[in-house]
Amino acid sequence: MPRQAPCRRPAKEWELPNVVPPEPTRLGEVAWLEPYPDALLEGATGAPLGPEARCERNESVSLAFVTALQVLPPRQVAVVVLRDVLGFHADEVAEMLGSSTGSVHSALKRARATLERRRCSGGDGAAAPSPGSASEAAVVEKFVQAWESADLQALVGLLTDDVFVAMPPMPFEYQGRDLVAKFCASIFGAGRLFDLVPTRANGQPAFGAYLKAPNGTSNGVGLYVITLAGERICAMTRFENTVLASFGLPRSLPDR
Repeated sequence: MPRQAPCRRPAKEWELPNVVPPEPTRLGEVAWLEPYPDALLEGATGAPLGPEARCERNESVSLAFVTALQVLPPRQVAVVVLRDVLGFHADEVAEMLGSSTGSVHSALKRARATLERRRCSGGDGAAAPSPGSASEAAVVEKFVQAWESADLQALVGLLTDDVFVAMPPMPFEYQGRDLVAKFCASIFGAGRLFDLVPTRANGQPAFGAYLKAPNGTSNGVGLYVITLAGERICAMTRFENTVLASFGLPRSLPDR
């Protein structure tokens, strides 16, 4: 991914009172990315998936995969979906696209290279734990405890060296543990406390984020989706609160 120079944030883009985040690493390329509830994925299969099929399904709907698809050229998108997601042979794809088998192989090679560059590379290349596994649950529990208690040290301890944070539709992106730590510190330092309600999106752990108000209620401010690499977090994507309803989550929580 080409790196862009850090940019000055327009003040109107931020709706975080008393929060002064650091300069972002770069402007993001995909501002229209939205999460997809796992509950709808399960219903689309028509039958329960085995562990291997579930792993393949999660890979093909992960945020990293979907993000990369949205910036690939149209022909590469068609080839990678037909070959790697739907499982057609190269000659079948060539016939569908009115192209040669060699052209299909070439497009697929370029598309896979782009997808690989966008994968989480932290955690010594560790793979994400299986969905619903004890390993995944352990990381999720630590993240929730750290975020809800505004424990910056505990949170930073969960992050990979090259952790990546994005906030579509806002284009600002943060990469690297130190910069992400500064970003989170600006949120926690403003005295903002949250309740997190677990859900799942794109085959990944996700949470409705609710900001605690002085009157005891917690108002929905967004949806967090985290990407895991082994026992650590290599990415977090924050979506606006308009997506909460798609996950069956309320706009606010009563006094907890």
